[in-house]
This record gives sequence, C-alpha cells and structure tokens, in this order.
Amino acid sequence: MFLKGIKDKFKQNSGLKFIKQELEKPGYVSTREKGIRSLGCIVDLDKFDTSDMFYQFLEDFSLRPNAVKIIGYKSYYDKNSPYSTPIFSNKDLGWNGEIQNSYALEFLNREYDLLVNYYDDNNLLLNLMSVRTKARIKVGFGSVGPTYNDLILNTPISDFKTFKQELKKYLSVFKEI
Repeated sequence: MFLKGIKDKFKQNSGLKFIKQELEKPGYVSTREKGIRSLGCIVDLDKFDTSDMFYQFLEDFSLRPNAVKIIGYKSYYDKNSPYSTPIFSNKDLGWNGEIQNSYALEFLNREYDLLVNYYDDNNLLLNLMSVRTKARIKVGFGSVGPTYNDLILNTPISDFKTFKQELKKYLSVFKEI
C-alpha cells in the first residue's frame, strides 16, 4: 500500500514534467482550413450527471452526427458500471504523461477543429488530455488559465446555455461559423 502511494506520486510528477515540456514546445499547427467541422469535448463528469448536453453543438454549428466526440473524466469509476460516455480516471495515468485508456487514446488520435475543455479545476489528467489533443482552437474556463486554452470564457461552469451562446458569438466574430 505504501509503495503504491509512492509509485502514484512519481507518476504524478512525471506527468507534470511531461506537461511542462510539451508547453515549452511550439504549439500544434493545423493544416485544416477555417470552419468548425469536428469538435472534441473533455468534460469533468464529477460535476455533471450526463454529457448529453454537449450534443447540442451539432445543431448550433450545423455539424454531421458523428462530428462531436466527448470524453469524460471521473476521479474514480467502476469498470463494471455502464456509462453512456467514454470515461478515463486517475488510475489511467502512466509514466511520462502516458494515458493508458483505450477510450482516451482513441480520442487523442483524432484531429479537431475545436476542443472544448469543460472543466474548471487544475487537474493533472484533464490538463494532460488538453495538452495532448490536436486541435486548431481550444476553449475553456478562466480558472484553468490561458496555458491550456486559446479562448477563455468566464461563465459559470453550471450555466452551459450561456457558455454555448458566448462560444457561438466569438466563433462567428472569428469567422469560424
């Protein structure tokens, strides 16, 4: 038990070191043209019961049905319980910032026009997913900061409707939609 705690602490430190190294590198440069055709969402499901509300982006941005990919984070989850959203957790953290979860790896292997970081805590695994995701534009909350997001919306995390309206407004200003 004691050795497991030390091992987890070393994994956390190696994850933090990986994030620091990735942030020092030049950012991801997309070859995709302007416009939102694919959208990824990283959601803190410890604060929400469901992630179905994120499928509203399909209608708002006139996207194809399979254009929105959602992955959820839970600090602890039971692998035997059914979840409607693919889930990753703290136990999926490996050495050197590696994520050992098939759902998370599938999410990371895609390229997105827009990544929505819908979490407001500075959590290692959520930040790691955000850094490793290939996206042209990353949107999130001010409490996480500009390190992980290109566009910061200062709305309450519980008010998804306002977040969605503000996001749509700014994307239309940037001529993305």
